[in-house]
Amino acid sequence: MKRALKWLTLSLLALLTLLAIGGFWYLHSKQPQRSGQVMLTNLKSAVTVRYDERGVPHIQAGHEADLFRALGYVHAQDRLFQMEIVRRLARGELAEVLGPKLLDVDRLFRTLGIRAYGDQWAARLDTKTPTSQALLAYLDGINQYQDTHAAPLEFDLLGIPKRPFTPADTAAVSGYLAYSFAAAFTTEPMLTQVRDKLGPDYLKVFGIETAAATPAATPASAAASAPEKTSRVKLQDADWQILSRVASLSHEALQGLGLPQFEGSNAWAVAGSRTASGKPILSGDPHIAFSAPSVWYEAHLSAPGFELYGHFQALSPMALLGNNTRHAWSLTMFQNDDIDLVAEKVNPANANQVWVGGQWVDLQTRKETIRVKGAAPVELTLRRSPHGPIITDVYADSLGKTPVAMWWALYETDNPILEAFYELAKADTLPAARAASAKIHAPGLNVVWANATGDIGWWAAGRIPVRPEGVNPSFILDGSTAEADKTGFHPFERNPQEENPPRGFIVSANHEPAAGPWMQVPGYYNLSDRAKRLQLKLEDNAAKWTVERSKALQLDNGNGYPARVLQPLLPVLREVVTEPGERALLEQLAQWDGNFDTAKVAPTLFSQLVYEIAVGAMGDELGPVQLKNLLATRALDEAIPRLAADAASPWWDNRSTTVVESRADTMKAVWRATLEHLRKTYGTDPANWSWGHAHTLTHVHPLGRQEPLDKFFNIGPFPVPGGRETPNYLGHAVKPAPFAVTLGPSTRRVIDFADPTHSWGINPVGQSGVLLDAHHSDQAAAYVAGQYMPQHQSEADIAAHTRGTLTLQPAR
Repeated sequence: MKRALKWLTLSLLALLTLLAIGGFWYLHSKQPQRSGQVMLTNLKSAVTVRYDERGVPHIQAGHEADLFRALGYVHAQDRLFQMEIVRRLARGELAEVLGPKLLDVDRLFRTLGIRAYGDQWAARLDTKTPTSQALLAYLDGINQYQDTHAAPLEFDLLGIPKRPFTPADTAAVSGYLAYSFAAAFTTEPMLTQVRDKLGPDYLKVFGIETAAATPAATPASAAASAPEKTSRVKLQDADWQILSRVASLSHEALQGLGLPQFEGSNAWAVAGSRTASGKPILSGDPHIAFSAPSVWYEAHLSAPGFELYGHFQALSPMALLGNNTRHAWSLTMFQNDDIDLVAEKVNPANANQVWVGGQWVDLQTRKETIRVKGAAPVELTLRRSPHGPIITDVYADSLGKTPVAMWWALYETDNPILEAFYELAKADTLPAARAASAKIHAPGLNVVWANATGDIGWWAAGRIPVRPEGVNPSFILDGSTAEADKTGFHPFERNPQEENPPRGFIVSANHEPAAGPWMQVPGYYNLSDRAKRLQLKLEDNAAKWTVERSKALQLDNGNGYPARVLQPLLPVLREVVTEPGERALLEQLAQWDGNFDTAKVAPTLFSQLVYEIAVGAMGDELGPVQLKNLLATRALDEAIPRLAADAASPWWDNRSTTVVESRADTMKAVWRATLEHLRKTYGTDPANWSWGHAHTLTHVHPLGRQEPLDKFFNIGPFPVPGGRETPNYLGHAVKPAPFAVTLGPSTRRVIDFADPTHSWGINPVGQSGVLLDAHHSDQAAAYVAGQYMPQHQSEADIAAHTRGTLTLQPAR
């Protein structure tokens, strides 16, 4: 018996050993190769790739096409799954590998037409241009890697088949990235419903006065041509319900997969007259949703006539952020309104016709099929009016009678955005940078730029449509009148922009551009508080600007928004809060300096209070679905300070009661709800309510939203400072505590042109998206601690920090 047990034990140990060895070799086969030689077809000559201590490739090629082919190869071995999942999201193909639960997301992106846009863009591609050749070489590098290596772990877990990456995929992903920070879907239905159901007094809190609140008047030309039966379009309850569902789905699709989503950003350039070095300093930190892997892939490219340290997105060979010894640029989101929602008037005698331009016009239709894992394929009939795709077709069970179309500048312009960034990579003079920026049509982007000769510049890039006078695009427009018409686009020269301003600095923080010699551009801008804080700091002449001072500003955790909200409310709260312990908490808020530091309780108290104000004051009027949409908009950020300051606002009354509540009544309930939630969540001792306890960052992998995979694929959580609209913008949704950080600086860069080969940056997690790779999360702790990493660019530094050399040889 003992001998049998011994042999059984030894057999089990042997089996476990074999399984461990097999598991090791399985995972080893998925790891990137950063040394040795590999053979690539289509190379003209050998390419050297030197990897530094962070896993950043420094690629040296003799030909530009070889450079981009090598970039595609090394990008793929670190980020192939990210490339696959983001193209599937953009093209509406997630359900094929993730199952029926992603069907509605696929419906959304098919209905938006992003897949069709990508296909049409690829069909028009002129393959002879330098940018197209760079794209094709880059995609060839990706496909060669995919064809010759084991699939990533995620491919095996999900059963994803390999298939080539194409220019249509690149175009679709660029469309998704443009859509990811379009605010129209959540904002315009909400504001229109407030206007039409609640009235102009309720719009004031959003900064919209009565004169702008009424529907735009029908132009005489349209009124004269429209028959009496085509009166203005009016949305019914069923229409509002479907629009609310579409808005919610849009928000959930962008938040729910751990994929890049653009939100805000900081960027500033300081002229040499105000720096210690006497040369410009450029700083930038684009705010994008956190994910694992992170959005940017860093690579240093070098070929005859081309030198760039760039930050690249999945499936794009053009760096969206870049620097070299001659010039550098960063980006922020312009936040201009480049999407209009248009309610169409349907012909009572023909449901496939809408009234546009004085006549009934047929809707265009197309068929698409969504493959669904474990279920039958789903056939879609997608419609399009002259104004754009009918977005209310997302839900087949919709009871709405009014089709709502989406007019999007992305679909109405040439938008040579790859060419724009290819030229920005070489644009070392003001005229060249200006000309390159003018080729960015959609989405709208602020380009903040500086060069070694001393110039600084900012261009709000994007094609701005010419809308009829008096039309407010914050509302859903009436497609049966001329208010939805676009008569062209304004020339780029009218866009907000500055070059070498006398004050010696430029700052861009997604705020509405100040009045200047440019046109006013409608948009969904971020709060001005962050820009004002940056401006105030940059105006300080007490000391010359340095790299270290610029880093400190990027890590600033304060802003003036809490003071704007609390100042009018503190007297009210002091009247209604009487319990001594609660009075002590209230005084913490009163004495708070607005810094969102991890050790403080006030940031937690304030953030919960803001949420409860929105629910307590606005939830009864909006209902749960539209309230949820409001919480996801920038309109709420603007509304809360106005609401706090207006004791007579109708929002304070609770419409579900028979009495009329005052601001004091509602704030008493809000304060009670705030404390009840924090006590329930963190206990009765306020010492446990610290911001670091409530405010944490987890980098979420697309597979990490499901237990137990989250333990393997997610990175974090980390307690973090900062908050919504602080310069160190570690933002969270307006929701009850805890406040999981969802977006923030996707990198922090500082470049001093006195020593441009020694620029600084940081990746929120690491270069690699491959589980167990040394560079999968090696920068995560440093990022949270506010550290920066050197970006090696001189030959001496690259040689000194090379940890592995991969040589790509031409296959003969």
